[in-house]
Amino acid sequence: MAEPTARQPALAFIFVTLVLIVLGFGIIIPVLPGLVTQFKGGSAAEGAESYGALIGVFALLQFAAAPILGSLSDRFGRRKVILIALAGTSIDYVVMGFAPSLGWLFVARMISGVTAGAFATCNAYIADVTPPEKRAQGFGLAGAAFGLGFAIGPAIGGFLGNINLRLPFFAAAGCVGLNWLYGAFVLPESLPVEKRRAFEWKRANPFGALLNLRKIHGVAWFAAMHFIYMLGHTMLQSVWVLYTGYRFGWTPKQIGVSLMIVGVASMLVQGKLVGPILSRIGEGRGLLIGLFMSALVFTGYGVATQGWMMYAIICIGSFGGLAGPAAQALITRRVPANEQGAVQGALGGLASLAGVIGPPVAAWTFAAGIAPDRGMHLPGLPFFEAALLSTCALLIAARAVRSGEPVTVTAS
Repeated sequence: MAEPTARQPALAFIFVTLVLIVLGFGIIIPVLPGLVTQFKGGSAAEGAESYGALIGVFALLQFAAAPILGSLSDRFGRRKVILIALAGTSIDYVVMGFAPSLGWLFVARMISGVTAGAFATCNAYIADVTPPEKRAQGFGLAGAAFGLGFAIGPAIGGFLGNINLRLPFFAAAGCVGLNWLYGAFVLPESLPVEKRRAFEWKRANPFGALLNLRKIHGVAWFAAMHFIYMLGHTMLQSVWVLYTGYRFGWTPKQIGVSLMIVGVASMLVQGKLVGPILSRIGEGRGLLIGLFMSALVFTGYGVATQGWMMYAIICIGSFGGLAGPAAQALITRRVPANEQGAVQGALGGLASLAGVIGPPVAAWTFAAGIAPDRGMHLPGLPFFEAALLSTCALLIAARAVRSGEPVTVTAS
């Protein structure tokens, strides 16, 4: 399909795409663990093990494929790669909806992992259409899109899952299918032909992509910070349900409400406050404050003694969302226009690698913290580990920010 040329690329276009992507993802969150457990005969323990493996397979393949898709977007344009990623995700949801066995769920997640480059490519799109001084605000808008989709998606998934456990998968496929149509007929291309770069395997393979980050002045420090920061956040995500259920006796409904509050708070902070705050205090300072807030909030989750405290901490913790847009803005200023896709793909690969490591480590740590045969009872241990990781990320970010003010790099 020919690329639309009449419309000028703008953040509004990619905002809609991101909302629909996250909406589809959020819809399946409440029901996928239940479907996995159903395939394991109703055993919660075996279901949890299989669900962890399912997440790991997806993240591992995403780690391998994200840099490839990012480099392809530098060669062929963002829009085409986004369409490929959306098509793979839609197929994934349909296969899961019809899956007759656990093996088919793994097949579906493998497909989705390979094509899960939409987020990284959307970040490259944002870098294409915003001037360097406004990129933090643009990435904040992307965070708001994530918050909006995450606030609505799990609620829809929970409602549909009460009707039929498989119905949310088809609803998610419908959202992504609508997104594909939007991309095919409405979303304009953001990367002009004259700014594209030839595809090279040494940049596209995950390890080559990571090595390439070292060649761009200052980006390697930010990449290390990004990986450690994401490692802490994947630990939080993987034990939230287990921790709140064990510590406070939260029901699925209460957990869903907490996730909705996370989405709404994220949407408000990143959509309305990130731009003004970072324009006032600067991206470097905003990055450090965001990481400090994350470390503080993770510690708060670990020591909270009442369920209501978690809601208060969520609202405070939303200001940790300053870190992501600030870091993205600082990174993109150092990257040529024809390498934005490759760099965003490499960063997406690092996030995926964190998703392979973080969840099982958090689960094992949580199990050790509540095991009756251990000498300690510390269910908040995974959160303390996440706080330590955020502190390490803060120290690395301070080194990266001190390395000098980022400058806009021209394409080579």
